[in-house]
Amino acid sequence: MSQETQVTGARPGSPEKPVNRWLQLVFGIICMGLVANLQYAWTLFVSPMEAKNHWGLSAIQLSFSIFILVETWLVPVEGWLVDKFGPRPVVAVGALFAATGWIIDSFATTLPELYLAAVVAGIGAGCVYGTCVGNALKWFPDKRGLAAGLTAAGFGAGAAVTVIPIANMIQSSGYEHAFLFFGIGQGICIFILAMFMVRPRPLEGVRPAPRLVTTKVDYTTGKMIKTPLFWLVYILFVAVAAGGLMATAQIGPIAKDYGLAKMPIALFGLTLPLLTMTLSIDNLCNGFTRPLCGFISDRIGRENTMFVVFLGEGLSMLGLMQFGHDPVAFMTFAALIFLFWGEIFSIFPAICADTFGVKYAAANAGTLYTAKGTASLLVPLASVLSAGGNWDRVFMASAAITIAAAFAAKFVLAPMRKKLIDSVNTSRTDSSAADQKSKTIDELKLHTHRAG
Repeated sequence: MSQETQVTGARPGSPEKPVNRWLQLVFGIICMGLVANLQYAWTLFVSPMEAKNHWGLSAIQLSFSIFILVETWLVPVEGWLVDKFGPRPVVAVGALFAATGWIIDSFATTLPELYLAAVVAGIGAGCVYGTCVGNALKWFPDKRGLAAGLTAAGFGAGAAVTVIPIANMIQSSGYEHAFLFFGIGQGICIFILAMFMVRPRPLEGVRPAPRLVTTKVDYTTGKMIKTPLFWLVYILFVAVAAGGLMATAQIGPIAKDYGLAKMPIALFGLTLPLLTMTLSIDNLCNGFTRPLCGFISDRIGRENTMFVVFLGEGLSMLGLMQFGHDPVAFMTFAALIFLFWGEIFSIFPAICADTFGVKYAAANAGTLYTAKGTASLLVPLASVLSAGGNWDRVFMASAAITIAAAFAAKFVLAPMRKKLIDSVNTSRTDSSAADQKSKTIDELKLHTHRAG
C-alpha cells in the first residue's frame, strides 16, 4: 500500500474518494474556534448584564453553569450520534443551536430567558466539541495527543481572536448587539464547514506509538463506566477542571475586585484595559498548551505530563493569590493558570482512547467530558466564598485539589492503568491464540477426513 493511501485513509479497491485526514483536522479546529466564544467570551458580558438588569452576579453566573452542564452532559449522546451517523449532521445541528443561543441572549430580559439561552447554546457547543474531538481521536491513532490537542486548541485559542472585537462592540453598541452579531456569524460559518466533514475511516499501517500504554480492546461506553479506572480518571478531570473553570468565569470579577479591570496596559504597541489584555493572553496560552502538552504526552506518557502541568496550575493559583494585586503579576499568573489548565482537554481524551479503545471514542470521550460539567457546579460556589472581594479561600482550595490530583495521576493512575491494560491485552492475545489453534485443529481434521 502506498504512503498516500495510508495518510488519506482511502481503502484499496474502494470507489470512495481519498480523504486527507489533516484537512479534516483543520475543519474541526476552525469549528472549535468559532464555538469557543460561547464559553470564553462569557466573562465580558457578565458585568454589562448586571449593570443593566441588576440580576446579581451569582444569578447571572448560574447561566454559565447551566451552559457548561448542558454542553458536557449531553456530549455522550452527541458522541453516540457521531459514531452512528458521522460528523456532518451533528455539527450542522450544533451550528444552528449555537447561533440560536446567543440570539436568545441578545433579547433576554429575564433570568429564565437567560437560562433558556444557556441550554440552547450548550447543546450547540456540545455537538461541535464532541464531534471534533472524537474525529481527531479516530483519524490520528498514531498522534492522538497532538491531534486532540490541536482540536482542543481551537476551542482554547479561538476566542483570543475575537475577544477584542467583542469587547469593543459591547462598549460601542451594547452587549445585546454583540450577542446577536457574533451569534449569527459564528453559526453560519460552522454550518458551512460541517458540509465538508466526513466520517473517519480505518488507516492501514497507522498505529499508536509503542512507547504508550494502549489497549487492544474496544470498550463500549456501558462497559467503560463499570471499570474503577474510568471513575478515577473522571475524578481527576473534575478536580483539575474546577480551578480552571473558576478562573474562566471569574477572572473579570476578580480583576474588578482588585481594582485592575480598567487599568490601561501597553503591550506590543497596543494599549488596552488590563482585563481585555489579560483575556487575550489567557486564551492564547489556553490554546497553545493543548497541542504542546498533547505532543509531549505522546512522547513521555500521559501521566507524566499530567503530573507536571497539574502541579504548575496549583502553584500558579497560589501565585495569583499572593501577588495578583500587582497588574503585571496579575496578567502573568492568570496566563500561567490557563497555560497549565488547558491541556486537560487534550490529555484526557487521549488517555480515554488509549485505555478504552477507538471504536467508540466519540461516545467514550464525551462521557468523560461530562466531568467538566460536574466541575462547573463549583463555579457559583466561588462567588459565595469570595463574598466581599476575598478570593484567597477560593485560590487555596483550588490549588490544594489540583496539586493532590498531580500526585494521584503519577502514583495512583499510572500503575493502575498499566495493570488493567496489560491484563486485557494478555487475555485478548491468549484468546486469539486459542482461536487460531482451534481453527488449525479443525482444518487438520477436515483434511484428514477428506484424505480418508
